[in-house]
Amino acid sequence: MTTENNPTAVVDWEPPMPPTDLIFDDGEPLESNRHRIAMNVLIRSLQQAWADRNDFFTGGNMFIYYSSTQVRNRDFRGPAFFAVLNVDSNNSRQGWVVWEENGRYPDVIMELMSPSTAAIDKGIKKKLYEQTFRTSDYFVYDPFDPNSLQGWHLDDNQQYQPLTANERGWLWCKRLGLWLGRTEGTIDRETAIWLRFYDVASNLVLLPEEAAAAQAQAAVRQAEIAVAQAQAAVAEAEAATVREEAAAAQVARLAARLKELGENPDML
Repeated sequence: MTTENNPTAVVDWEPPMPPTDLIFDDGEPLESNRHRIAMNVLIRSLQQAWADRNDFFTGGNMFIYYSSTQVRNRDFRGPAFFAVLNVDSNNSRQGWVVWEENGRYPDVIMELMSPSTAAIDKGIKKKLYEQTFRTSDYFVYDPFDPNSLQGWHLDDNQQYQPLTANERGWLWCKRLGLWLGRTEGTIDRETAIWLRFYDVASNLVLLPEEAAAAQAQAAVRQAEIAVAQAQAAVAEAEAATVREEAAAAQVARLAARLKELGENPDML
């Protein structure tokens, strides 16, 4: 760069440093206890499904910082659920700061709506995630309205196209390779129709406690099978003993009969 008075003078210039005085908690609670549970179900089930992987991050109700202007305007954005692929999951994060993550934005976002937020979630936020974040898959769901599930996928023109549900009413999340579907159940002592992940074979992606319970049940079944096999072996051994005793008795009767006939059974 040159100055007006000295065209040959070079002025050192450095880009402004990104802000560091970031807020990671605005003290605002989630809409309801059901919203909190619904968020945790999505986060914890994905962590369980990919427990052997360390190349992703998933969080919820965490601020996503993406520009200095956003910080100055205190325009906080904290999706209920988001996932970022191909990043180090071992890093400790209070929030998702794009300029500290090599410019990476969430690959998947889920907003848990309420009547007071639905217009924003399907309006301003949807536009932000489409045009600024370029988030591949975006979903919205109201935990109190089972018919509210909607989703969009970013097409080749970088525009959201609505997803079509399958015959079960599930939506395919291409980026995660999982279905999003609804199922009724009781979680954390609250009964509702929850949004859950399903794998390509339509199997429910379990929560850690569900996986532990399933493993315990499998261990019980395996123990029951082992007991049944042992009992069968004992019964077979007892049956073999009975057969041997019966055969010995038969031999003894035949020997006695031969003796009655004047024959020596040992000579036969």
